[in-house]
Amino acid sequence: MAKASKKTVGGRAAPKLAKVGPGELLTLLDFVRYGVSRFVEAKLAFAHGTTDPVAEAAFLVSEALHLNPEQFEIFANARVTAAEGKTILDLIHQRVTTRKPAAYLVNKIYMRGLPFYVDERVIVPRSFIGELLESHFGGEGNAGALIDDPTGVERVLDLCTGSGCLAILAAHHFPNAAVDAVDISKGAFEVATRNVGEYGLEDRISLYRGDLFAPLGDARYDLIITNPPYVDAEGMAALPPECRAEPKLAFDGGADGLDVVRRILAEAPDHLTPDGGLICEIGRGRELVDEAFPELPLLWLDTEDSEGEVFWIAAADLG
Repeated sequence: MAKASKKTVGGRAAPKLAKVGPGELLTLLDFVRYGVSRFVEAKLAFAHGTTDPVAEAAFLVSEALHLNPEQFEIFANARVTAAEGKTILDLIHQRVTTRKPAAYLVNKIYMRGLPFYVDERVIVPRSFIGELLESHFGGEGNAGALIDDPTGVERVLDLCTGSGCLAILAAHHFPNAAVDAVDISKGAFEVATRNVGEYGLEDRISLYRGDLFAPLGDARYDLIITNPPYVDAEGMAALPPECRAEPKLAFDGGADGLDVVRRILAEAPDHLTPDGGLICEIGRGRELVDEAFPELPLLWLDTEDSEGEVFWIAAADLG
């Protein structure tokens, strides 16, 4: 009796599917469910581009299969090959056993739909400023914009740039602007350089390694954006393992969390144009900031997932 021929795809042996049987994981959704169960069981923390175990598992499954997260729903019920299943399970295992942020495991994070390279040299980007650039800085139908015309912005500064993601988003949102980005960390400078190169923005984004405004001379900007270290001593002691895997320098804001913020507010007036402004992320320290700077008319901004964690102040109000 002749042997049954092997199934082929394009002349090659078809990829082997995960075994079918009771308790087996077959589809993308099956692996997401499994990941969620393991993550909940391990009591993981989620604050690195995803905010819950479902989104975290879906992100890892998508990355293992080289899918954009927006494609997940299309393929949710598709079956995976045995090799793909092993890759997914390995990532889930790493996430649970190492407690490293998922973004470090795949060297990628998405902000406002754009992918960025990340590794342990930089904090995993999750700033609310990316959303605020779209919602509060001009464009058609943008009521209450802090900057009416994005095309009129000529110079932007991103302090504490980290991976460079906010500088890149700013370059996209302000098409005529030259963007400067500064970070004191050598590793962050290297990661930001890689990301700027990936987007072909070397001619528009200038990267500087240094301490806040120090490498910039007397340059002035229409907009300064910054997500500085702002975690206080108590918060530093309580960071979950996921955050402790990130650079301490990116979190530590001193005893009350405001060491770097104070310096930025003190020095920003010398680097803003008369009609410019500063947007600064401060986490959940609004009450402390208001108490520390009662003379400043700070405008607190909300996003879809935050309330009063970012403030804006015009150059004219900084003195």
